[in-house]
Amino acid sequence: MALCPPAPRPARFSPVLPVVAVVALLALPVAPGDDGGAGPADALSALVVLYCAVRLLRARRRPLRPAAAVILALPVAGLVPAALHAVPPDAGISGLGRYLQIFVLVPAAVALLVRGRSDFRLLAWSFVALAGWQGAVGVHQYVTRTGASYQGEDIRAVGTFGVTDVMGMATVVSFGLVCAVGLALGPSAARERAVAVACALALAVPLALSFSRGAWIATVVALTVQLFLAGPRRAVRVAVAAVAAGVVLVGGLGVGTAMLRERIDSITRVADAPDQSVTDRYTMWAAATGMWRGRPLTGVGLKAFPEYRDGHASLALSSGSDTEGAGAAFRRQPLLSPHNMYLLVLSEQGLVGLLCLAGGWLALLVCALRGLRRARAAGGRRLDCALVACGMLVWQLVDFGYADIGGPSTVLTAVCFGLIAWWALLAGDGLGPDGHRPVPVRRAPAPAPAPVPALAPAPGTATGKAARR
Repeated sequence: MALCPPAPRPARFSPVLPVVAVVALLALPVAPGDDGGAGPADALSALVVLYCAVRLLRARRRPLRPAAAVILALPVAGLVPAALHAVPPDAGISGLGRYLQIFVLVPAAVALLVRGRSDFRLLAWSFVALAGWQGAVGVHQYVTRTGASYQGEDIRAVGTFGVTDVMGMATVVSFGLVCAVGLALGPSAARERAVAVACALALAVPLALSFSRGAWIATVVALTVQLFLAGPRRAVRVAVAAVAAGVVLVGGLGVGTAMLRERIDSITRVADAPDQSVTDRYTMWAAATGMWRGRPLTGVGLKAFPEYRDGHASLALSSGSDTEGAGAAFRRQPLLSPHNMYLLVLSEQGLVGLLCLAGGWLALLVCALRGLRRARAAGGRRLDCALVACGMLVWQLVDFGYADIGGPSTVLTAVCFGLIAWWALLAGDGLGPDGHRPVPVRRAPAPAPAPVPALAPAPGTATGKAARR
């Protein structure tokens, strides 16, 4: 009797859908006057970590290779000493939890929940969708003059993040732009590639209206790296097309306001004629360096920069920055960080913390570039994943020279590092051609063969020795 074929398994939801929900929650508006603390996306990211831990316990398998585990857990070596001598102690505990969330726990959970190329692309497109929503809100703010205050006018595009996280929209739009370019340069269908190119061109507008010089520089560097990694010839063609489009739009059609052109010109004048924001930043950088000289190995402790700032800053530092607009009243926002991630870590965690944190990032960059080379050798099947991961990591490393963590959009940085970690550390661990781990097929045991009955000798037939005789 023939065995009935096994019933097909019901379709399972992708395990990265909770991570997509974290990205989607960042589309919700931030209440005016909010201090920029933990939000709904941060709470859901903690549930994502718990969900990943439950999946690992049920699978009963080793989730990471030793080398990958060391790279992901490397920041802990610098965080724990800095948290132990922080003053007050509760600040050290809260700072430790924040750093672990952004640089260890959420990235590890995201990397372990991504099963392959399709999950990676799903998260990349969710970045593009969030950037499109925030960019649309930002353009509307610029057109209707309901954005954050900039040079006396409420025209700065900040999206739904408000003035408490004025860099939030610029970060989100930059991530979406980098993802769109990576997806457009990858081996996708012609229609999908056209959609990615259109999204990239559209996201350039809100990025410009954010007036964020640091995001502009980081995005230009990241896109340049992506183009050259995709191929020098393609890079030259795209560069020529971009320059031509810029000449036509700005020179011929006059696109771009005087404020925008002045903001672009100010990038080349940050050393000769800096404005007050640049002066404050230089002063805080010098203060962070002075803190590090006082305690070179372990720093002054997590979240202790505001306590030691005035003791190391010069009189050129202002009392704070003025924030207004986007539904919020005028507020003098204190300067609580040096706006440089490397100097913030150096001052609060010392040389040990900086080597551990930045060393892990450099290790991810090396592994991501090695994965890119393997993707090329395999025919470029997952080249889009490689370009997105390398572009996002380069963007983050450059932007950390002008910004640090803080605000509701910070959780997106953790998801970004999770995507990078998957490509750099896990994408080559026994994956199939599409980037999925092959699932072992459990076959039904074959039925045992029926025993063959022994034939009885016919009557009168000799057997055994009698027959041989």
